[in-house]
Order: sequence, then structure tokens, then C-alpha cells
Amino acid sequence: MTSVTGHRHGRLIPTLVALAVLGVGIAGYFWYDSTSRTPAYTSSPVTRGDVEDSITALGTLEPLNYVDVGTQVSGQLKVLHVQLGEQVEQGQLLAEIDPTLYLARVEASKAQLANLRAQMADREAQRSLAALQAERQRNLIRLEATSREALESAEANLRSATAQIEALKAQIRQTESALKADEADLNYTRIYAPMAGTIVQQLANQGQTLNANQTAPVVVQIADLTSMTVRTQVSEADIAQLKVGMPAYFSTLGQPQRRWEGQLRQILPTPEVLNNVVLFNALFDVANEDGDLLPQMSAQVFFVRAAAENALTIPVSALQPSTGGRSSGPGRAGEERSGSVRMGSVHQVQVLDAQGRPQPREVRIGLRTRVSAVVLEGLEEGERVVTGGLPQSGAAGRTSAASSRRFM
Repeated sequence: MTSVTGHRHGRLIPTLVALAVLGVGIAGYFWYDSTSRTPAYTSSPVTRGDVEDSITALGTLEPLNYVDVGTQVSGQLKVLHVQLGEQVEQGQLLAEIDPTLYLARVEASKAQLANLRAQMADREAQRSLAALQAERQRNLIRLEATSREALESAEANLRSATAQIEALKAQIRQTESALKADEADLNYTRIYAPMAGTIVQQLANQGQTLNANQTAPVVVQIADLTSMTVRTQVSEADIAQLKVGMPAYFSTLGQPQRRWEGQLRQILPTPEVLNNVVLFNALFDVANEDGDLLPQMSAQVFFVRAAAENALTIPVSALQPSTGGRSSGPGRAGEERSGSVRMGSVHQVQVLDAQGRPQPREVRIGLRTRVSAVVLEGLEEGERVVTGGLPQSGAAGRTSAASSRRFM
């Protein structure tokens, strides 16, 4: 009986020892693993770059200077001397209206004027005769060789002849004025370019009958394409942030990598409502010496509110509220060009040390967009800041406040 019990005890002890060793091993593994693992943080380096705070909008290109060339007289468009895309000079003949009707009017007015001038010569001769007769009657009345009635009749004939001449003079002036109008209409049958530029629109074809009685029909449109205007539609939510003179630039669909720059010239006060959306037109001009920009091109426009060049930048996701709650004065923002945002606000970031552990640090932030923020003070280029992966309590809460670097 004793031998059986001892035998059982002999087999149980090694089993317990093995279980104890296994438990110690498992506990040691989990303890080592928990102490050796470093929390995984997402981080980003502090780099130098350009940051821009801008308002985006869509725009359409149109010539800065253009003119609609129309006709002031009605008739058939007999000859069109230009075509779309052609370069024209000021004073160049563009088109001709059939002048037959206007030539006839000019000839009729000239004939009527000649008739009136002939009548004038006749009336002047009659007045001369009346003047002689009146003078003879005056001489005879002094000699009492004629009657008073004959003198009065002669003087009345003289006054009548003079009045008829004045009436003919008025008719001649009226006819001369009508002749000038007819000659002007005849000249209007030849249409000349009022400015140098490019034919960008042709709204009438050769042989077409044009009616200018109510409105002046447009034959062609001439535009100076060396300077273009960008007509941009800006929403009512952004229009208050635009100021005349602020920098703006755009790119086109055909050349997305190229950038044309200008300054906001004008904000039109009357909006356009499209699908219940209120849009205001903002205009700025750009040079187009190479002719790459054409009317009605679409443009992706950027109005620059603020910009910083070659500045230290970090992602916005790295910023945390400052524990000190202090805001410093203006920083060393030598690279800042402009801006409407408040400069010098203090935030806290988590900076990874040499062992990869986050350390809290206060920094002064300048220009800030939705993606990047400009660092004015508190960080050096190449340092890494934590952008994600911190526990909710924050690494700063587990780190002594004394370990954080503050600046005045």
C-alpha cells in the first residue's frame, strides 16, 4: 500500500514542476513583450515648402478689348472681305453692303439741289429787276411824275422777291443736309475695322440681307487677344473674402501645369443666380503675348488670401490645443507675403525623441490651411511630429510637464 502511494507521488511532482516552468515562461513572455513593444505612431517630418491659403473658383476667358462691328444701313451683304481668325488692322475694309439704293438717293438729292440753285438764280434776277423798278419809282415820285400807288407796288415786289430768295436758301440748306445724310449712308455701305485685332466671331454671311431699321446687325466681332480678362464666378460664401488688388492665378484644361498670374481688378455688384446658387462675377486681367489663351476657354482660378514661401511646415493633423493657453507676439515670419489669418497662435505638438517616444512641445503657428501649417518657432527642419496613433489620454498626460520645451 505504501509503495503504490509513493509511486503516485513520484509521478505527480515532475508534472507540477513542468506546469510551473511553463507558467513562468508564458508570464515572462507576455511581460517581456509588453515592456519591449513600442506604441505605433504615425508621424511626419518637419519640412520646408510653400503654403498657400486660396479661394478656388471656375472662370471663363474673354478678350479685354473687343468691338462688335455692325452695319448702320440695311441691304444685302454683297462682299465679306475677312474670315474667322484673320488678323486685321484699324481702318481695313471688312465688308460691303449693296450700294445701289443709296447711290440713287445721292443722285436724287444732288439733282434736287441743282434745281433749287437754278431757282435761286432766277429769284435773284427777279429781285434785281424789282430793286431797279422800286428805285425808278422813288426817283419819279420826287419829280411827282408817278403815283404813290405805283411806288408802293414796286417796293412790295422787291420785298416779295427777297422773301422768295430766303425761302429758297432754306430749301437749299435742307437739301444739302439730306444729301450729306444720303452720302453718309452710301459710305456706311463700306464697313471698316474700328480697331486692330482678330476676327473672333462672324455673325453674318455673304449674300445675307441685313435689316438695320430697329437694331444694328453685327457682321463680325474684332478682339485684341494680347490681353485677356478672366470672368470668375465666386459663391456668396467666398465673395466677402475677396479684395480688389489681391493676387490671383489660373490654369487651363489644355495646359494644367502652366500658371497665368494677375490681380483682382473688379467685383461686379450684381450677382447671377443659377439653380438657386448666388454667384458674383470677379474680373482680373492677364497678358497673352504668345496667343495661347483664346476666348471662352475654361480656367481653374485661385485667389490667394495668404502665402508663405520656403517655410517650415507640418501637417495640420499634428496640432493640438496648447496646454499653456498663451499666445505670443509676432513671430519671425520673414517669408510671409500676406494673409488674413491670425499669425502667431500657440499650439502643442508631439515630437518624437531619439528613442521614438513622443514629447510634448509648444510651437507658434502662422499661416494655416486645411492640410499644412507654417511653423514660426518651436521646431527644426528634420524633426518628426506625431500625426496619429496617440491614445485618447494623450502622451502629454503621461509625460512630466517639466520635460516640455517652452519659448517666450
